[in-house]
Order: sequence, then structure tokens, then C-alpha cells
Amino acid sequence: MPRVSRAEAERSRRRVIDHTARLIREKGPDQVSVPEAMAAAGFTHGGFYRHFASKDDLLAEALAAAFTERREAMEHPAPAGEEDPGPARSPRAAFLDRYLSQPHRDHPGQGCAAAALAADAARTEPGSPLRTAFTEGLRELVDAFARLPEPADREEALADLSTMVGALVLARASQDEDLSADLLAAARRRLSAPGA
Repeated sequence: MPRVSRAEAERSRRRVIDHTARLIREKGPDQVSVPEAMAAAGFTHGGFYRHFASKDDLLAEALAAAFTERREAMEHPAPAGEEDPGPARSPRAAFLDRYLSQPHRDHPGQGCAAAALAADAARTEPGSPLRTAFTEGLRELVDAFARLPEPADREEALADLSTMVGALVLARASQDEDLSADLLAAARRRLSAPGA
């Protein structure tokens, strides 16, 4: 059997992490098995221990990757699509519009790890790999939000992020479409208000 190069092994490992990051945001970490994570990446579970020490190791790395993805979306927002032909928006406003949107609400697997996994992280023991990765990712997300071009001090960034995450969690949990949309819209208005 031919040996796999280090570069190929790293690409495979990265693929497992990225697919697991999506799965844990969609289903929660307790609902994702090692065989399922490996299969999502196109591998059998037999190769798992060549890449990771444990499931906890994989979950922590997947969570870190999910937070990195959200931070990069904040720091480098995608250009507005045809649905937003209005005047140029500030990076903060563009991020808020995308974060507090129906597509973000409806696709947790591609969305914010803080909103998707806060309750799961809170249920784990202090010092667990998942809780440690969640805390570090949250800290980095707050710092990135505070660095957006419209400067905010750390306390404002914490309050704004708390409002965003809370609104998204509640909007996802509501089965009433109107209430869900109202939660997102109210948070957008509050965070976009002058002085917010």
C-alpha cells in the first residue's frame, strides 16, 4: 500500500475537521459519532486515530475551525449580493445584516459556532476540550468584533455580540416564522442605531 505524503495526510485531516465543524453546528457534538464524521469527509472510521488522539480532540479542533470561519467572515465580509443593491455599507453593518439574517438562521451548519454550540459547551465540565475551545473561540470572536472599522470598546463588543448570538439562538428556536423574523429585525435595528 503506498504511503501517504504529509501534505496529503494534512489535507485529509483538514477535510475531517471541516466536515465535523459543519456537523457539530447542525446536530450538536453529542449527536456526531466518529464514523459519521469520517464518512462525511469521505473516509472510513478506521483511519481516525492516525489523525486525532480522541473524539474530544476532533471536536475541539472542529469547534476552533468553526470559530475561525466566523471570524474570517467578520474580518473579510463577502460583497453584497443582488438582494442588497443599496449604498455601500460599513463592514460592521454588512456583518450584522448577514449575521442576523434568515439564511444564517436557517443554515446553522455554516454559521456561528457561538450560537450553535453555546448550550452544548455550557453543559460540559470546566476544562473539557470542548469548553476550552469554545471559550478561546468566543474570546477571539469578541476581539475581532471590537476591531471592526467602527471602533467599539470591549464592553460594547461584548454587549453587541451577546445581542447578536441571543437573537439568533431565539430565532432558530422559535417555530413561529413571524416571531423569528421579528427577533432578527429587532436586534439588527438595535445594533444599527446611532450610538449602538
